[in-house]
Amino acid sequence: MEISEKVAYLKGLAEGLNLDTDSKEGKLIAAIIDVLDDMAEKFAEIDDELCDVEDGLDAVSDDLSDVEETLYFALDDDEDEDEDDEEEECFVTTCPECEEEVYFDESVLEDGEVVCPNCGAKLEFDLSDLAAAAEDSEDEE
Repeated sequence: MEISEKVAYLKGLAEGLNLDTDSKEGKLIAAIIDVLDDMAEKFAEIDDELCDVEDGLDAVSDDLSDVEETLYFALDDDEDEDEDDEEEECFVTTCPECEEEVYFDESVLEDGEVVCPNCGAKLEFDLSDLAAAAEDSEDEE
């Protein structure tokens, strides 16, 4: 039984008792029933508004799910690209000026020099010794 139905039942009981609304007790009971009736109406309005809020929240949740799916899909694509980038060999050396580690890839190594991002010192590489060592190891095999 809904609250409004219970209040209607109480109104019916009060009318069936033929309460004297001129007496103090009759006025009190009639006022209590009126307040209960107002409260029941307000609860019904709040319940309707709550249903509207639930519908709106469901719509926002659906939209958020779509955004999350799109975002996660984009992040998965970025991770796949990062995995491809990780396949390139990375080298590290220590700068003789500032003694910080400097990271670079094979393309920088082929150029023969790299600029330290920390202090700006130019680091040069002589790859002729490495190429000769690689040829010697191939000849030994």
